[in-house]
Amino acid sequence: MDQSLKRIQTGDLKEFERLFKELYAPLCSYASKILGDNDKAEEIVQDIFYGIWKNKEKLEIKVSFKSYLYKSVQNNCMQVIQHHYVEDKYKQHVVNNVVEFQMDPIQEMELAEMNHVIEQTLESLPEKCKEIFSMSRFDGLKYKEIALKLNISIKTVEANMGKALNAFRQNLKQYVGANV
Repeated sequence: MDQSLKRIQTGDLKEFERLFKELYAPLCSYASKILGDNDKAEEIVQDIFYGIWKNKEKLEIKVSFKSYLYKSVQNNCMQVIQHHYVEDKYKQHVVNNVVEFQMDPIQEMELAEMNHVIEQTLESLPEKCKEIFSMSRFDGLKYKEIALKLNISIKTVEANMGKALNAFRQNLKQYVGANV
């Protein structure tokens, strides 16, 4: 097992930051070549590094750490491409099969309840967390852009987004199932 991985697993933040600085740009470049989208590429790489740090104690990597990172980027890029393919296919299906859609009263009530839960959850978030979530989801800003605008670290943005998303997952479980 790589020494870097061992050090990161023990919580060595300096080693994690060193590895991040060393591999962030090449990984973003690799992702960008696959996706053709620099912003999405950066988001994927940031998410991978966030996941590594968050789950550092549980990581079990059988290949070199660098190989693991590149394979993770490749897999996440393929998931994004697949997701876009499914979205495009669905949009085309909807366009080809346009029928007037009307909700029954129960569906309308459930939708109204869900929207109410979403609003309540957003309002219940701590102020900074709510601001960061809104900038990401409603303004479409990337984590790096939010960090620059608010003069905070990307890790702070990631942590607050994690808190917000966990709150939404918990509060919306009953509407979309347990696998939110």
